[in-house]
Amino acid sequence: MIYIKPFLDSLHLYDISLPTIGITDILDILIVAYIAYKIIFWIKETRAWILFKGILVIFVFAFVALLLGLNTILWILSKTISVGIIAVIVVFQPELRKALEQLGKGKHITSIFRADAGSEEGTFSEKTMEEILRACGKMSHEKTGALMLIEHDVPLGDFERTGIPIDAQVTSQLIINIFEHNTPLHDGAVIIKNNRIAAATCFLPLTDSNDVSMELGTRHRAAIGASEVSDAFVIIVSEETGAISLARGGVLYRNISIDTLRSMLSQGNRHVKKKKIVLWKGRRANE
Repeated sequence: MIYIKPFLDSLHLYDISLPTIGITDILDILIVAYIAYKIIFWIKETRAWILFKGILVIFVFAFVALLLGLNTILWILSKTISVGIIAVIVVFQPELRKALEQLGKGKHITSIFRADAGSEEGTFSEKTMEEILRACGKMSHEKTGALMLIEHDVPLGDFERTGIPIDAQVTSQLIINIFEHNTPLHDGAVIIKNNRIAAATCFLPLTDSNDVSMELGTRHRAAIGASEVSDAFVIIVSEETGAISLARGGVLYRNISIDTLRSMLSQGNRHVKKKKIVLWKGRRANE
């Protein structure tokens, strides 16, 4: 203790005053901790986790260089850090875009910026749903492969632009004719929005998930991929077995019946009683 006491006195620990912590400080810490947790959880669920571990290796290497006094390496790292920030943004661009899309798809954000004024309505009408179900039943019986997206809150304009514009009323006969074998429009996806067939032969992104069964083909993988980046109802009819499946939110519900599909579409169809405060609206309903 005789030798330790002078050392502790030299640190002037007695002059250090503890900061006061208030309610706002605790709230600030909790918010930052929650954001950090969500970021780490999001990174671990994507390919960015491997890249993130690579960046950690670089930081560890820089720390070792600092301890050993490797000035040349430290100089190189200090000069390239500004370029490195831009490189990180470029490397993580798909993951950052996906994170922003998920943030924008949040229920609270969507409810604020949606044009809600008028009577109760849904994403699609009962007639449209019945025409889709009738077509699915017919194509399932005849084992005609099909892939349909029903737009919900997230616009599908990026997918729609990859196909051929149709802009026709939704009828079971038209849907069946589009997916008929050896027809010009049968390959690709059909996009349905505003109770109309907007486009056909649309290209969809394949899912990057490793949990997808190997027995699933390109049609099902594209359906899962489209449901991961949007909140659309994605209906699939298998060409090999005639089984009907529904993809929503990155989850594939396989081998469902027409009645189950009807129930899932009805429950997921948005019905808003439109009593919300409107912050953004393109046109009024009566214009």
